[in-house]
Amino acid sequence: MNLQVKNLSVVLGKRQVLDAISFDIEPGQVIGLLGPNGAGKSTLMRALNGHIAAAGAMQLGEHDLAAIGPAQRARLIAYLPQQRTIGWRLSVRDLVALGRLPWRAFGQRPNARDESAIARAMAMADIAPLADRVAKELSGGEQARVLMARAIVQETPLLMADEPASGLDAAHQIMLMQSLKRLAAEGRTVLVSLHDLTLAARWCDQVMLLNEGKLAALGTPETVLSDENLAIIYGVTAHRAQDDQGLVIAPVGLRKASTGG
Repeated sequence: MNLQVKNLSVVLGKRQVLDAISFDIEPGQVIGLLGPNGAGKSTLMRALNGHIAAAGAMQLGEHDLAAIGPAQRARLIAYLPQQRTIGWRLSVRDLVALGRLPWRAFGQRPNARDESAIARAMAMADIAPLADRVAKELSGGEQARVLMARAIVQETPLLMADEPASGLDAAHQIMLMQSLKRLAAEGRTVLVSLHDLTLAARWCDQVMLLNEGKLAALGTPETVLSDENLAIIYGVTAHRAQDDQGLVIAPVGLRKASTGG
């Protein structure tokens, strides 16, 4: 399903957080959502998920995202917010299994399809060995992987994850991005907020760069993550390299402010 957004604007209090953002994303891609702190990344995801009021049009396939109810939304969008807290004393497996509730009638027990989806999501998040542990007693990084698995198991056309790599060790960051690429290859649209420029450059099909609530650029990582954009929007200089796995971008310094003459 295409994700189409036209003139999306959000005002929180008296502040314009998103300003007339428009884009059209084909399914089957990992889209990296990038930008400095306060650029509007989380607000964009919350607006798409119906958590905050927004002006403009948001369409997923034939579905008007502003008009659908919670039950239908849960079958269309899986959303992993930036703030991740586990409040229940559930086992890891039972917590992941909550992601299948949108697909079952009230009181219905998990079927073979549910069990297969749960096992697969836990394997993709590398939490199968933790299945019987109490989720809230795990480390922060382990909890993040559990909640990522709960989002994956929903099997929705659109998966949004807000900084899912935060708190993960290097190996699990790579495993996360590999899993997101697999989901996209199956025809899902994945929108993922990232601060690690190399993760975005190597694993995202396209990058959406926000700055001060506006869409600054949308395109391939090589095009969008240019030295000019990094200097203007992030205020940094970066080391760039290319290998057979893709692009490497490592911020190495702050851009020197120009001095008037």
